[in-house]
Amino acid sequence: MSDQKEERGLRELYDQDPERADYLAFGRKTETDRRGFLKGAGLTAMMLAVGGAIPFARNMPSGLIPSALADTPEDFTLFGKTGIIIRNDRPVNLETPAPLLDPDVTPIENFFVRNNGGVPEATADPEAWTLTIDGEVDNPLQLTLAQLQSDFETVTLRMQLECGGNGRAGFNPSPRGNQWAIGAVGNGEWTGCRLRDVLQQAGLKSSAVYTGHYGADPHLSGEPGRPSISRGVPIDKALEPHTLLVWGMNGEPLPLIHGGPLRVVAAGWPGSCSQKWLTRIWVRDQEHDGPGMTGLSYRMPRNPVPPGAEVPHEDMVVMGPMPVKSVITFPDTLTDVRADEAFEVRGHAWAGEHEVQAMHVSYDFGATWVEAELEPPTNRYDWQRWRARITLPAAGYYEIWARATDDTGVMQPAVVPGWNPRGYGNNSQHRIALNAA
Repeated sequence: MSDQKEERGLRELYDQDPERADYLAFGRKTETDRRGFLKGAGLTAMMLAVGGAIPFARNMPSGLIPSALADTPEDFTLFGKTGIIIRNDRPVNLETPAPLLDPDVTPIENFFVRNNGGVPEATADPEAWTLTIDGEVDNPLQLTLAQLQSDFETVTLRMQLECGGNGRAGFNPSPRGNQWAIGAVGNGEWTGCRLRDVLQQAGLKSSAVYTGHYGADPHLSGEPGRPSISRGVPIDKALEPHTLLVWGMNGEPLPLIHGGPLRVVAAGWPGSCSQKWLTRIWVRDQEHDGPGMTGLSYRMPRNPVPPGAEVPHEDMVVMGPMPVKSVITFPDTLTDVRADEAFEVRGHAWAGEHEVQAMHVSYDFGATWVEAELEPPTNRYDWQRWRARITLPAAGYYEIWARATDDTGVMQPAVVPGWNPRGYGNNSQHRIALNAA
């Protein structure tokens, strides 16, 4: 894609635009932003990068690459990420190329990032982080992270998260938003407590029907107290035992860029429901109406519409569970293979609130299909590994198509599904190109 911005080394960034490099790497926008930088996450990020405190940080000119980093190899990466695609830098949005999604648990360094606002400052004492539960409850709560960790059962579950706009680049005409291809998804091993247990301690009233989530991420306008995004889920989803309040990821403390020290993980639903930097859950007696819940945001047309249509807001409904989907993680597209010689094609599949029941691949543009071996999930919402052996009959150009079918018989379409104004829910079959010799 012409607008795709690949991962860049730190030296290249500083050579091209030093002040922009300051912002991308450390959150410092301009020389006039020095005061905020010195107090905030930007200085923390720079200290982590160089390996210690910077006593005279106040004297550092903007646009100056720290010497300790200037002499490192060019594979120095931003935000602790490697091999990542930069889809946007304000807010930070990073996509994972399909081959890096091959592990059963996506490494943190390869896990996609979807933000709606800025990244808040790292807290000095994560265990003192507080979460408020209020609204339609009998006993409003204010709990520290330490209390969540000690007073409720700790669970670890392997679950996938996917941005609601994953696949947006496939729509025509192109809707607004990050032009995600296939990699705004990842499968993490999340550690936390059940949101259900916390809500039950708060005592849900019979009027409770929806949650509203709030986080500490600052709005891009800089307006104090203005939420960047505030979405929620129906109360039944909040009470589902796999919906977690998370403080750990892949055996490590939840990284700041992924919502640390505390976030929601509501797998199977758009990733925006899994609020980062969680500070409050407002239990509502109606569908939540925070930023990201109204207008066209994370909403779909009530009825099918033609491509490019302007849909009145009253004809839009909140996006619910994600559709069945799969990704080919091996081999990479444009790989050379041998004709008349078997090779493996593999990847993962997932299905929102459902389980994947069958997986097929085609090398003749969908004329025939080969059934793949499909592994069961380790727990609900874990994506499922699939594998197939393919032998291409002759030399030439081929495309491998992947098609998952869920346990209700719904399968991925060959083409992009119904158009919508923000490009949500594209679950068309993933395909790669191969050259056989």
